[in-house]
Amino acid sequence: MSRFTPLALAVASAIPALAHAQTEPANSKLEEIIVVSSRVEMPLRQIGTSVSVITETDIQARGFNSLYDVLRTQPAIAVSNSGGAGSATSVRVRGEEGFRTKLYIDGIDVSDTSGTQIGPKFENLLSTGITRVEVLRGTQGMMYGADAGGVINAYTRSAEPGLGGSVSAEGGRYGTQQLAADVAGGNDTVDFSLTAVDFETDGFNARDTDTDLKDDDGYENTTLHGRLGWNITDDFRLEAVMRDVEGENEYDSCYDSATFSNSNDCYNTFDQTAWRVSAQLQTGSFSHDLSYTGNETERAFYTKNVFGFGGDGDLDQYGYLGSYSLTETTRFVYGAERKEESFDDGWNNHEREQDGYYLEYQGEAISDVFLTAGVRYDDNEDFGTHTTYRASAAYLIPVGDGELKLKATYGTGFRAPSLYEIAYNENAFYPPASEVELKEEESEGFDVGVAWFANNGIYLEANYFDQTVSDEIYFDLDFFSGYLQGSGDTDSTGVELIGELPLAWGLALDGNYTYNDTENATGSARIRRPEHLANLGLTWLGLNDRLSMGVYVRGSYDAEDIDGSELDDYEVVNLNASFTVIDGLELYGRVENLLDEDYQEVPSYNTSGAAAYAGVRYNF
Repeated sequence: MSRFTPLALAVASAIPALAHAQTEPANSKLEEIIVVSSRVEMPLRQIGTSVSVITETDIQARGFNSLYDVLRTQPAIAVSNSGGAGSATSVRVRGEEGFRTKLYIDGIDVSDTSGTQIGPKFENLLSTGITRVEVLRGTQGMMYGADAGGVINAYTRSAEPGLGGSVSAEGGRYGTQQLAADVAGGNDTVDFSLTAVDFETDGFNARDTDTDLKDDDGYENTTLHGRLGWNITDDFRLEAVMRDVEGENEYDSCYDSATFSNSNDCYNTFDQTAWRVSAQLQTGSFSHDLSYTGNETERAFYTKNVFGFGGDGDLDQYGYLGSYSLTETTRFVYGAERKEESFDDGWNNHEREQDGYYLEYQGEAISDVFLTAGVRYDDNEDFGTHTTYRASAAYLIPVGDGELKLKATYGTGFRAPSLYEIAYNENAFYPPASEVELKEEESEGFDVGVAWFANNGIYLEANYFDQTVSDEIYFDLDFFSGYLQGSGDTDSTGVELIGELPLAWGLALDGNYTYNDTENATGSARIRRPEHLANLGLTWLGLNDRLSMGVYVRGSYDAEDIDGSELDDYEVVNLNASFTVIDGLELYGRVENLLDEDYQEVPSYNTSGAAAYAGVRYNF
């Protein structure tokens, strides 16, 4: 029996008595404002899509340095990490490929166009400075570009009148240390925020195949993020956001051109500078948001301190987002975008433009029945025009001591081959890739669900989802000739169960379980997609809210690798605690992998053993 099972049963057996003593105030979760679903503010009660929210309290309670470790606590999110901090990491939402996951930080698309596929490099994204994350699951091409298979919106600290911020320092196993500071302030006219983080770790031996050097593979990351706003009038605002990330990661198994053999003395560098400027105007029933986003990424790979290869990528986006409130219950959201992307690896230099236009209706059709229906039209310079759709519905029913929400969503999308995929196949020397002319992938998906919002704070949700990608592009792992394209469908279906339960005596329980059945065009399971994912957390807040503690269990089961071999099943237990010494001064600590679970998420790549970390944070 899995260790996760008796723990879950033990906690569940205590729930009835604890919940009976619940005296929490009325639940306000239904009124929580969400932006990620339709790119404009909407209360959760009106949203038919599947959305999860991670608060600053959640992020600090778990204490993870990497954003991907924070995300993997959410339903239907699976992470594959190749050897520790800074190593290649894929974040899959509902079984889709990691590059189909869109990530925005304060509105900046942090995708890397220099990579093999265009997507965020999660291994270089720290959680420090992030105060809120909204996760939108499912096919979301209508609002976020036709290739979006899941969307993550992250936000940094918002400025408040006056001046405030924090400084922190922490350290722990593997020679890990992090220094961070953030400050925010302003008045009714001008506001700003700035975050700086420096993270370093010696790491551990990334691969078990490294039997010669057996060295630790370290990682360094320096992140700067700033935001400046100017309220020219009550209805007109200008805003600028700037972000710079520099990372350097050591890893094993790279090609040594001097000896024509593999080496374990390898490292790569990542440098991304991105910015966004926008103007927001409110005129009666209309709102307008005009923006420009720039993103420059440089990556380089070295063997024995000698440059091997690299790539540069640029992403420029021009956007207009508007909305018109016809009545208090009816609104139209519309917009236009231009995306210009380029890629240069020294051998190939490609660029491409894509224009997109979208319109969505949002309304309360009848009392407590909320509908959305939208259409998007894209014109891709290389692959022509495509039309995608999304529709959703939410129906609220007062039941007993709370409200029941029935919800459903349907959406479609497409993905054009990346610039790298096109370039690689143009230089393919032999079949089958040399004979393949890549075309766009198409996708569609739907989900149906039910959620229970109890007045005493209990929240329960269950969803069924079904997603299909047609003509999926994949790399030829048999002959390494290049990129191939399937002629059938790849499917991902599953069930999500989510629960939040405030208990007596300062205790709270939360958890989620995902069943995910995947199949590629040949009928085999899609690689590195766990069939079962589970998270369970028990937290306690006491001593007049000065002491908080939490224990979290994460389990992953029944995943397969490229050759059909089974990946490790595992349960990881994390322990966290924080104590407010005096107002503003906090001591905190955590133990990751408390029981020293020995497992691999990617074959041959090691994961962290039991590791303790401690830190101090001062808020002002």
